[in-house]
Amino acid sequence: MSNVAGKAYGMNVVTPMPPHRTWINRFVFMIARALPATLGGLLGLSIIHFARWVIIRRQDWPDLGQPKSSLANDYMLFVSNFNGTWDQYIDAFADGIPNGLDLFWYSSTKYPHSIPITPFKNYIRINQIDTDYYYNATPGAAQRDIKAALRVRAKLTELAAQHASLSPDAFSEAYRAALVSVQNDLGTPGLAPVASNDTAHADINRQPFVDQAWPRQEEVAHLER
Repeated sequence: MSNVAGKAYGMNVVTPMPPHRTWINRFVFMIARALPATLGGLLGLSIIHFARWVIIRRQDWPDLGQPKSSLANDYMLFVSNFNGTWDQYIDAFADGIPNGLDLFWYSSTKYPHSIPITPFKNYIRINQIDTDYYYNATPGAAQRDIKAALRVRAKLTELAAQHASLSPDAFSEAYRAALVSVQNDLGTPGLAPVASNDTAHADINRQPFVDQAWPRQEEVAHLER
């Protein structure tokens, strides 16, 4: 189990929905897509990389080769990636779009509403499915770090294009102006503080098994010689 990869946390939540109420959520999703302003509170949360709700009808549940299950419910799958701890994310989510959350999970069985926060956290925790494997291409950088780096790169590219046509004094002035404009984007990326010692120890303990199953590139090169 590894829900954490660098600064990012991966969340998967599966909640049952009575089939006769599924159409309500389909209608809510149609409205949300047609009126994206209703998700303004969600879009404004810079800690979120990605968030998606998907309705899985009982007849469409994947069987992976085993006999088809006879299910009584449809299901709502919620998938999200975010920076920070689990509690920080749930707090920010409930504070940002409490009414939106209540609509998105409206048809889910025993949904307690997003406010007060404690029953909502308990509901998410009970229905969360832990991540078995979670890959992060930039473990030392949150999405804000990446956006900051892109702004710095764009400014450097602009300076490089101006270099040949500007006099030394003019280029020096342009450089100082560029530095001032991106000074708040010059942070140092790095791994976030350990949110859970248990998770950190589990990662250390399983590393030998990971290395045995998927040898690192330098080890593969050594074996091929």
